[in-house]
Amino acid sequence: MAGHIQDRWYKNVVGDDGKPIKVRTDRYGKGKRYRARYVGPDGTEKSSSFPDRQKRQAEEWLAGIEADMSRGRYSDPRAARITFKQYADKWLTSMSTDLNTRASVTTQVRLHAIPHLGPRPLDSFQPSHIREWLSTLEGSLPISSYRRVIFGNVSAIFTAAMEDGLIAKNPCAARSVTSPSPARGRIQPWPADRVFAVRAALPGRYRAMTDLGGGCGLRQGEIFGLPFDQVDFDGGWLHVAYQVKEINGHLVFAPPKREKERDVPLPGRTAAALREHVKHFPPAEVTLPWRTPDGPPLTLSLIFSREHGGPVRRTDFNVFTWKPALVAAGVIPQPSKGERHQSAREHGMHALRHFYASVLLDAGENIKALSQYLGHTDPGFTLRVYTHLMPSSEGRTRKAVDQVYEATDPHSDGPQTAQD
Repeated sequence: MAGHIQDRWYKNVVGDDGKPIKVRTDRYGKGKRYRARYVGPDGTEKSSSFPDRQKRQAEEWLAGIEADMSRGRYSDPRAARITFKQYADKWLTSMSTDLNTRASVTTQVRLHAIPHLGPRPLDSFQPSHIREWLSTLEGSLPISSYRRVIFGNVSAIFTAAMEDGLIAKNPCAARSVTSPSPARGRIQPWPADRVFAVRAALPGRYRAMTDLGGGCGLRQGEIFGLPFDQVDFDGGWLHVAYQVKEINGHLVFAPPKREKERDVPLPGRTAAALREHVKHFPPAEVTLPWRTPDGPPLTLSLIFSREHGGPVRRTDFNVFTWKPALVAAGVIPQPSKGERHQSAREHGMHALRHFYASVLLDAGENIKALSQYLGHTDPGFTLRVYTHLMPSSEGRTRKAVDQVYEATDPHSDGPQTAQD
């Protein structure tokens, strides 16, 4: 058995006859009688106290500790009394992701998890507590995909607590806990006439943005942060290495999402649109911090800038430029006086990337190449998102079989005729 059990009410002494006898200690009848002690994996002594007549429970507790150690499932009983809020706060401050992601995760956990789960000690969580929290969350957040993101962050906190030896199991991973379902809606790409209608409705300074989104698949921040010297007009390529990001209200230059630099084919029509754009709106020198608001300054000659200079800010562009163009193109309705434009999540500039993907897939481009052009890390992700846009296999099957029969007998009416 790991450790030993101390009886704090009695001690062994040697009697006058030389034999050991038990005598009462100064603590007799005070507090809990038994103290189970052991040395943990970190080399420090741990203990737990048990009342009189519970020596067997103390022995069973030590036996359980020993079994957990041998199975690699040991967690420090004292450390596990840390509350979810205490551990979550430490976890959030130690995140190694970019500042934008950290800010988003921090907001989600502190708004939607800590108020419900915060006071409870880590080692007291049962799957039922997670199920109750998810039920409450469903009542306040109707969007399942958003609840799924929050649930994933909470589960990551419990997993980290497991790896730190504070708890033995992640209650979010229990079979009785059902993760909120992901978004089920299929992407419906814009038709070409909508793309060109929105393009026409944009101010001339920003019109060519649709050509980079719909013709090269660039993300919004990558369009805002595209330097003129990264466009190879003669070779027909553009290099995507920068984006403009907003971090805590400050604009910075940063690498593309997931540090995924890439080269994208530059179609002739897109190149012509960019050439025409820079004739009327020459590239502007813009200086921003690199990566973080306190990062070193970086100066780039950007293709797109504001009317009076400076980088394009996503929030301002979306509210005052993009959504009015959607209204003018008939994509969303004109808001009533004093009201905001309709939420246009599916009609944001990301819709141009979906249009780009649909055009390439319809032309027979393979998923691996499309994934590379879009800057996805995993072609499997690209396939999951856009598989329904790929030409149907049954259509290719019919065409292939028809071609075989036509090549064998131009007058064939079908399999039976060929067999005859």
